[in-house]
Amino acid sequence: MAGHSDNDLGLPEFYAPVKIALVIAPYYTKIAQQQIASATKVVESAGASVEVIEVPGSLEVPTAIAFAGAAFDGFVALGCVIRGRTSHYDVVVEQSAAGIMQLGLQGLCIGNGIITVENMEQAEERADATRLDTAGGAAQAALHLVALKRRFA
Repeated sequence: MAGHSDNDLGLPEFYAPVKIALVIAPYYTKIAQQQIASATKVVESAGASVEVIEVPGSLEVPTAIAFAGAAFDGFVALGCVIRGRTSHYDVVVEQSAAGIMQLGLQGLCIGNGIITVENMEQAEERADATRLDTAGGAAQAALHLVALKRRFA
């Protein structure tokens, strides 16, 4: 499948409790439900606890992560942005990704699973845990960053 890595790192092992927040903009309910289910499954498979935090839109995801930064070991940024007829899509995609990246460079462990697509068909493919599973991949990324941060702490 396009977009899938052939390198499976598996899940890291933890010897101390891990708390992960799924920060989601549930604009498209069906997509959001699939993202939450997939990310939760991955996080719990690693023995970590999960809390879901809902925000109005993808632009608010980085702000919510910044507010909750000290309360969690890691974060999974979730949502779905589908291109419309205006440049608003570009602003939301670029600024949410930039905010998440900035927080990561400041030391927060964040897996970015915000789906950015042209249409609902692409969104459904990326949200489906049996297909591209963007949320599951983002949850794995967050867990690996938590493990890496603990290794170098």
